[in-house]
Parts: sequence; structure tokens; C-alpha cells
Amino acid sequence: MEVNLRSFKSAGEMIPYLAAGHLDVGAGAPSAGFYNGIARDIDIKIVADKGKLVTDHNYMPLLVRKDLVESGRVKTPADLAGLTVAEPAPGTATSSTLGSVLAAHGLGYNDVGHTFLGFADHVAAFQNGSIDAAMTTEPAATSALRAGSAVKLADSTEVYNDQQLAVLLYSGDFIGEQGASAQCFMNAYVRAARDYSAAVAGGSWDGPGAGEIVDIVSAGTGLDPAIIVKTVPGYVDPDAIPNKKSLQRDYQFFTDQGLYRGDTAVDFGSLVDTSFVDKAARTVPKGQ
Repeated sequence: MEVNLRSFKSAGEMIPYLAAGHLDVGAGAPSAGFYNGIARDIDIKIVADKGKLVTDHNYMPLLVRKDLVESGRVKTPADLAGLTVAEPAPGTATSSTLGSVLAAHGLGYNDVGHTFLGFADHVAAFQNGSIDAAMTTEPAATSALRAGSAVKLADSTEVYNDQQLAVLLYSGDFIGEQGASAQCFMNAYVRAARDYSAAVAGGSWDGPGAGEIVDIVSAGTGLDPAIIVKTVPGYVDPDAIPNKKSLQRDYQFFTDQGLYRGDTAVDFGSLVDTSFVDKAARTVPKGQ
């Protein structure tokens, strides 16, 4: 099977292409925009895990400007009230992560100010003092920490473990018209997920086959392998099973924030289809 890759800025941006059958498979983070698209009765399914926040794989910590800690202004997330926190965009899963961290320390999501910057811009924003804190993913998180401009304030997984940050999507046409290819793709994806999860087990890049995985990530991202191995690796379920409860929790956050504008509630029983990963988990041999 030959796979042609196309880049998008968000999962929400993929929806028209998936709906029109111009894209068979998508990978991205479910957001308010994504669910607003789903509300238009578009035939798209969430079919697999693409990335979760789990213990030892906190690749999206809450960082705070180092001088705020050194001055004593910020000691815990409770001290962020009134300060500015950076996120990648409005209404993303990252917003729900931040809301959960703040709630665990007695604050509401709107008790802090919000600014929206791409993750790569968080490093410079910490250095020039334009933000006070940020939910920052790798490799920007490690870059900010190594630059000495930020420190880790909270481990996201301690308050919201197993959050489903990214998913694999299938178009309805791909499922209905190319079912065999859809299953073949999933079998290959699950095998890759198992290879990757073994390579980064325990949250470090030293498991079996890690060197090859690092080279693949480097080729796909343009990052130096020496930088990649210093980051906290993301987590992918070795059976690629998506966490439906987490998806529902984040969707509820978007709804509570007034960001979901659909006339009816999203039916997750219909939206999430695990039949492909379930079959792949039975078909693909373990340890390959």
C-alpha cells in the first residue's frame, strides 16, 4: 500500500477533505472546531489512538517563567490567577488539560488570561517575558527548560491521566468503499504503535529499536536526533485503543465553555469505531 501524506494545521481543517472523500485517513487533536464539524452530520469516525498523556510520558507539562518562581510570585498553579497562560489555539484539547490542572488547584479556566501561540513560539515568549506560563508540548517544552527561561510547574498527568490528545480518523468513504484497505492500514498502524511504544517504554528513548524510531521521527520532523532523545516521548497505546471517556470529557469542557455550537449532542457511540483496532489487536502478532 502506497501512502501519500498531506499536512494540515488542525483536525478541524481536515474535515471537509475527509467528508468529500479527498482524504482517507487523518491524524490530529479533537477540538471544539472538530466537534462543530461533526455536528453537521459528516461521516467521519475516530478509529484509533494517536497520542495520550500518561504517567512517565508527560510531554505537555505546565511551564512557568523562571523569574516568577525565583521571586516567589508563583509557587503552585493556584498562583497563576490573573496571569497569562499560552496555549496553541482556542478550544483545543490543550485547553481542557489546562482547565483540569487549574481546577485541581481551586481555579477556573477563566481565572487566568489566555494567549494563543504555536508551541514553537512559546520558547521565545518565555525569554522575552510576553507570557507568564504555558501548556507546552515537546520538543518546545524541553527547549524552554534547557534555555533556562522556564521551569515545570505541574505534571499534567497527575491531574488528568490518560487524556486522549490525538486520534486517527477514517472517512466514511474509506470505511464503506475500501474496507479491506482500511483494515490493512490499521494492521500496519498497530504494528508501528507496538514498535514505538516498546522503544519509549517508561518515558525514555532507550527501549528496543529506539535508534531506528528516533531516525524516523528525525526524518519526518527535521529535528536533530540529539535533540529528540532529550525530549519526553509521547505515548501511543500499543493496541491503538482510543480513550472514549477522555474524548467525552474534553467535549464537555468545550460545551461548558460555549465553544461547541451544535444543535444536538455528539453521539460518541457512533463517532468512535474501534472495530478496526479490535481486529488488528487480534491479528497483528505481539512483539513485531
